[in-house]
Amino acid sequence: MKRQSVTSVPRSESLSLVSAQVALWQRLGEVSDPRKARGRRFPLSVLLVIALCATAAGFGSWRAMAQWAAAAEPQEKLRLGLVPVGAFGLVRAPGADTLRRVLSAVRPGELEVLLRVREVALETVAADGKALRGSRRGTESAVMLIGAMAQDGTLVAQQRVADKSNEIPALTPLLSVLDLRGVVVTADALHTQAETAKVLVEEMGAHFVLTVKRNQPTLWETCRSIPWHEVTAVHKESGRGHGRLETRVTKVVTWGDLAFPYVRQVARVVRHRTVEASGKRTREIVYLITDLTSQRAAPEVVARYARGHWGVENKIHYVRDVTFGEDAARIRTGHGPQNVSTLRSITINFLRWTGSSIADAQRRLALAPHKAPLDLFGVPADQQLSS
Repeated sequence: MKRQSVTSVPRSESLSLVSAQVALWQRLGEVSDPRKARGRRFPLSVLLVIALCATAAGFGSWRAMAQWAAAAEPQEKLRLGLVPVGAFGLVRAPGADTLRRVLSAVRPGELEVLLRVREVALETVAADGKALRGSRRGTESAVMLIGAMAQDGTLVAQQRVADKSNEIPALTPLLSVLDLRGVVVTADALHTQAETAKVLVEEMGAHFVLTVKRNQPTLWETCRSIPWHEVTAVHKESGRGHGRLETRVTKVVTWGDLAFPYVRQVARVVRHRTVEASGKRTREIVYLITDLTSQRAAPEVVARYARGHWGVENKIHYVRDVTFGEDAARIRTGHGPQNVSTLRSITINFLRWTGSSIADAQRRLALAPHKAPLDLFGVPADQQLSS
């Protein structure tokens, strides 16, 4: 797909969004077509644009994507790259079977490159996994993905976890596509492994903030036995969200007596939560370990890294499940579940880059379900897309 100009970007949108749109079109044209050349009715780039725009508009199944394309106005179909055929110049849209067959065969790694169409200066990267529950087939497990989120909420990498495996061996391949020199990587307790820490520090030049829970009993007990009542480096913060009032108290201490490579500091985070509707109160203690020194990571900095990691649930998982209904999606065949999840993530990134809230951006899409997605991704208004 060739794109020569951006013609429909509102002035209020930033130059960084415009550059992301330009990069998107360039990279869409580089995705390899899994089909043989003979018999192709629609270029791959056109099918990808349709699937991406339809997904943004909330049409998430193959059938819904086809219906979205068929319902577009003639000028919008031309913007999508659909061309008139026959004596009467009819513009036909691809059917659900075509979209399913082709997009289930596209190599996921080529689509996942589109997550990085905008340059993001990485400070932190939070790695976390998510199951696509609707992809479960019979006795087969649901497709499991692991993603990496930058500090601004952008999902910058995503990969599938191998069947009959877990997230641990998938973390290194996920992060290897990023330049992590000097970047702080945060991960949950599953990834608190000595080998993971060595790879991050020795091979990637990164730093780590890892969670310690009872799945590492010796490490957890060592962290718990630190005389926390004597620690004076403390940071306290409170916040309200999702009907809960939460207070977090973070204590950090320099501690070298730990059987884990490169650890410089240990932190204890005590989270007090109160459900405002019922008044129910809970208390949770989480330990963190990091290779960062006290000069680089004071208690308030460690607390920010921890809060940023927990933000994956709100900024990525919640939006994909609630706004885009990912858990309810029933796409199951081939690479379909992974590829459509990538399309959702690309959409979320672009919505976030508009500078408004996801909710406001989503409402604009709902008010103009064809034009607004085309504008969001910078589809040219005055020219027909070509393969």
